[in-house]
Amino acid sequence: MAVANAHLTSSFTSIRLRSSDFSSVKSFPATKSHLYLLVSPRIDSTRNKNVMMCASVDGVDSITSRSFSLFGPETDYVPMPIVLIDQDTDPDATIVQLSFGDRLGALLDTMKALKDLGLDVLKGTVTTENSVTQTKFFITRLSTGRKVEDPDVLERIRLTIINKVLKYHPESSERLAMGEAFGVKPPEKKIDVEIATHIHVKEDGPRRSLLSVETADRPGLLLEIIKIMSDINVTVESAEIDTEGLVAKDRFHVNYRGAALNSSLSQVLVNCLRYYLRRPETDEESY
Repeated sequence: MAVANAHLTSSFTSIRLRSSDFSSVKSFPATKSHLYLLVSPRIDSTRNKNVMMCASVDGVDSITSRSFSLFGPETDYVPMPIVLIDQDTDPDATIVQLSFGDRLGALLDTMKALKDLGLDVLKGTVTTENSVTQTKFFITRLSTGRKVEDPDVLERIRLTIINKVLKYHPESSERLAMGEAFGVKPPEKKIDVEIATHIHVKEDGPRRSLLSVETADRPGLLLEIIKIMSDINVTVESAEIDTEGLVAKDRFHVNYRGAALNSSLSQVLVNCLRYYLRRPETDEESY
């Protein structure tokens, strides 16, 4: 069966999916029999949700997932969509994590979209805890077998995941900055870039510094930040790219010629980032 190592307690559910499970995407023909595994996280009066994993009995490549309500219609509450790209935790793979309340999402379609970017999905995990479902992908470049380092590819991964969230959960568009251009309903409240932008640099050992950037999200933001750092010869060693609804919260391990940034260069970096990030109309052509 395509669902391996299913672990269930009264409040925590973890499902691990092999990379071979994502080799192709097939729909469920009406003539085939199917085996359903009901995975039940903790049920309470506020989030009456279960997650069902469905797989055909004659193949592991036709697994899908869906969420459903046990006790009536779904609530109107729209949770916060979060997309996290983690370059630090795993030495060999880039980790992409998606959470959107208790909505599980379309796993295989997302996996196929990542493969279309030239990426190899090593494995995927689905974890449900306290009514929040997290989908995590471990990916590498097909061409090299190594984690993703190219900022352009990282941004394409981020936008691909967000586009899938918008496709399968159109209600998320009111909680995402991308909903302004690509969603069915733009966010009701816009983020004030002046207020939302926070930039900090601190030492992280003798050979590198930690840059934290929080600002209003927009397409191309990661490339913009990387370009600014490159212009002043600051090297990015690794990054954690966190999109939380309308806000981007990114962390970068950086250095200058193999050493941590001194106070003068740190201030230059902060000033440059603040100048460009507070100008949301800036596009790549203005570089």
